Amino acid sequence: MATSVSVAGFHKPLYSTTFHGGWGTSICGDNSTVLIKSVPEAVRVVKPVRFLPVMKNINEGKGLFAPVVVLARNIIGKKRFNQLRGKAIALHSQVITEFCKSIGADAKQRQGLIRLAKKNGERLGFLA
Repeated sequence: MATSVSVAGFHKPLYSTTFHGGWGTSICGDNSTVLIKSVPEAVRVVKPVRFLPVMKNINEGKGLFAPVVVLARNIIGKKRFNQLRGKAIALHSQVITEFCKSIGADAKQRQGLIRLAKKNGERLGFLA
């Protein structure tokens, strides 16, 4: 006797020597079209869902400091490197914030300076 599992009142064997079409056939027997027709057309998925591409640094490997950054990441390890990079970015943002306070710049100008620093860091290779 095969081991089985019950889900929401439906009984499905955990393993079988033949394939009968999956969970849908346990509800409707061998005729899966009954199950398909029972789902409203507006709910049916016609095309597979596509995942968005992973965002990647477009300047990776480019910039004056990129070789040094890549070498440091390889020596100290990716996890530790990212921790140090995060601390450096946070300190730099604090310096920009203090600078903005001292000259009387508002939050919008401060955010613009932080974005500019990020762009420059990408171009120079610090974010490689």
